[in-house]
Amino acid sequence: MAETLVSPGVLARENDQSFLTQTPATVGAAIIGPTTKGPVELPTIVTTYSDYINKFGGAFISGGDSYSFLTALTAYNYFINGGTSLLVARVVSASATWAPATTATASVDGCAILNADGDEAFILETISEGVIMNSSGSEISGSLVNGTFDNVRWSIQNANTSSGTFTLLVRQGNDNTNNQIVLETWTNLSLDPTQGNYIAAVIGDQTQNYNLSTIQITTSGSYANRSNYIRVKSVETPTPNYFNNNGVPKPAFTGSIPVNASGSFGAATGDPTATAGNKYYNEITNTNTQGLTGSDYTNMINLLANQDDYRFNLLVTPGLVNAFASNTSPITSIITNTQNRGDNIYIPDMVGYGSTTGAVVSQAASRDTSYAATYWPWCQVIDPETGKNVWVPASALIPGVYAFNDRAADPWFAPAGINRGGLGQVIRAEQKLSQSNRDTLYTGKVNPIATFPGTGVVVYGQKTLQTKSSALDRVNVRRLLIQLKGFISQVANNLVFEQNTLTTRNNFLSIVNPYLESVQQRQGLYAFRVIMDDSNNTADVIDRNQLIGQIFIQPTKTAEFIYLDFSILPTGATFPA
Repeated sequence: MAETLVSPGVLARENDQSFLTQTPATVGAAIIGPTTKGPVELPTIVTTYSDYINKFGGAFISGGDSYSFLTALTAYNYFINGGTSLLVARVVSASATWAPATTATASVDGCAILNADGDEAFILETISEGVIMNSSGSEISGSLVNGTFDNVRWSIQNANTSSGTFTLLVRQGNDNTNNQIVLETWTNLSLDPTQGNYIAAVIGDQTQNYNLSTIQITTSGSYANRSNYIRVKSVETPTPNYFNNNGVPKPAFTGSIPVNASGSFGAATGDPTATAGNKYYNEITNTNTQGLTGSDYTNMINLLANQDDYRFNLLVTPGLVNAFASNTSPITSIITNTQNRGDNIYIPDMVGYGSTTGAVVSQAASRDTSYAATYWPWCQVIDPETGKNVWVPASALIPGVYAFNDRAADPWFAPAGINRGGLGQVIRAEQKLSQSNRDTLYTGKVNPIATFPGTGVVVYGQKTLQTKSSALDRVNVRRLLIQLKGFISQVANNLVFEQNTLTTRNNFLSIVNPYLESVQQRQGLYAFRVIMDDSNNTADVIDRNQLIGQIFIQPTKTAEFIYLDFSILPTGATFPA
């Protein structure tokens, strides 16, 4: 229909403003630290605490007592407060006294080569590394003596030489033959590499390792891993084209099909808990933090600098302490990487347990960045895996605070105060801070963890480690900028190599303006303006193949200092207007 009126009349036009505003990609927190099990130096996403326990383990026994790594305690507090995804990068000791971590393997024999050592049908291996994955050993009444919650065993069922297929079960290591705990079931598998049900193609056979020279994860193997627990290490007796032209199994291949049986995994090395004298919780030291030193974190610090492969909005390394000499360099590297990435905020701990207000302020003074924030003091919590009351640094708790803040409000709200900064899982803080203590800490760029009667333990500050006074010396503003830059950069990526025309600019504005309006409506901005037109995209700019956009924002500030003046007036006095 016509869009203008030439002669008198009425023109009814539609202006559809009901489009849903595009939202940023959701990313979660990242943590670098030791774990009980799991892939070594291979960042892995977990989405629930139970998922974390399945992949990285929980409590362990060391020196006759039970412990949990701070990594596990951080994951627990993160998820119970609404966290949705956590990138876990497991690190291990590089000490010569700690054997390199390797996977556990299991050999599955074919029916014609049963019990023939060195002539297996196929070999499986665990994805997780370390001796904790060894379930091999004697079996008593259907249970493996070395079977535990953390390792696995295998079973073959429905083996059929007529069809050349079988079923593989992945079972929990501590189950019983008469009461099986099946973790995964893989049906209709074959050893025929020409078929879609080839065992390696269905389960996966890829191995990934950190490459020190390229600072990347290198992958070997042909098929992506679909199992959460195992992969196919090799198929020793494949059965290509299992059937002859008459549809009959070839006799040369039928003996390779495994029999109905079960077995265990073994031969893994590396035990993160075996070294005598490892220090945990509040006992960590400069040279021994959960059996590690600062240099053990280097590989994963370098790897997570890669913004293209790893996305997260918050990074923690509970156990690394700025005051510990061996931790200073790794923390410096993390802060540098965080500033270069520009898409996340880092939460370092300044001091170990038993320190003082003056010491933590002194340590905070050595750092100057708006991409990091620190909190103090340490807090006592219940370890969900051992039931013990243990001391943890603030960085083990803050991811949960940020997760709750984002679930209850938005990233540009302050993750602090009674409404969004409560630490309900904390039994008590290491020190009950006075008003004077809190003043000293806040002036020194340290966010106090305060204790209030009837309220409990609360995060009561939101300063970044930036020394210069500006809007970016507050966590909510820094996180607002991270959110806005992330979203608008995603939009701009879609414009690369598009025509530098008015249409392209309007496409950009039609997405960015409504998004910023939604942020403004949700109390993230006082005002904003986006300019991408002929004023900043002149002919000279266009000839240089550039497209320029300018985004002006006025971030919302938080009410941190509230003054209430009570004036007592005589009877009959007039109240001021």
